[in-house]
Amino acid sequence: MTSQPATEPRSQLKSLSSTLRRLHKTLVDLETTRFGDPGNAFEHLQLLTSHPQFAWLRQISEVLVDIDERLDDKEQPVDGAAVENVRKTLVSLLSAENSGEFRQKYLDALQASTEVATAHGELRNRLTQLAPAS
Repeated sequence: MTSQPATEPRSQLKSLSSTLRRLHKTLVDLETTRFGDPGNAFEHLQLLTSHPQFAWLRQISEVLVDIDERLDDKEQPVDGAAVENVRKTLVSLLSAENSGEFRQKYLDALQASTEVATAHGELRNRLTQLAPAS
């Protein structure tokens, strides 16, 4: 059994997903703390999927779902283009040009939490590693 090299697109997408998942969890934890006791796990899930206070986080959730679907697709192999598409989506979402609600709440979270700032740095580093050579 041979392991796949870290530069293989599937491995890159898995690594990016893992890094993004850590950031997402950190943001969910921060927003949940701000919201207050969400109750049980089912009630917490309901808040995450339907409460307006958590709506801005759904953009990251959607990217994670897209990555998972791509990784699970047995008919279409993960290629460099798939990795690049996800990278571009995340760079656009996190960019200063994104002036929507997500950007404002994300900047607030970065300033409010060292954990969010650390997870953000890890994601930015990962995105930089995946950037195509110029």
